[in-house]
Amino acid sequence: MFGLGMPELIVILVIIVIIFGAGKLPEIGSGIGKGIKNFKEATKKEAESKKLEESDKDTDNKA
Repeated sequence: MFGLGMPELIVILVIIVIIFGAGKLPEIGSGIGKGIKNFKEATKKEAESKKLEESDKDTDNKA
């Protein structure tokens, strides 16, 4: 994945800790997690609404 090995990931983690500080990392992780959760919910709702629209179109075409 993107050619990143363990040493590169450790360097990135150290830079992030230096920039944000160790105390902010849980907040950042929580915010990212909530964002991913909201994104998944939104895409799931969108897929469900598309299925409903398609099923409505199918029933309209059969009638």
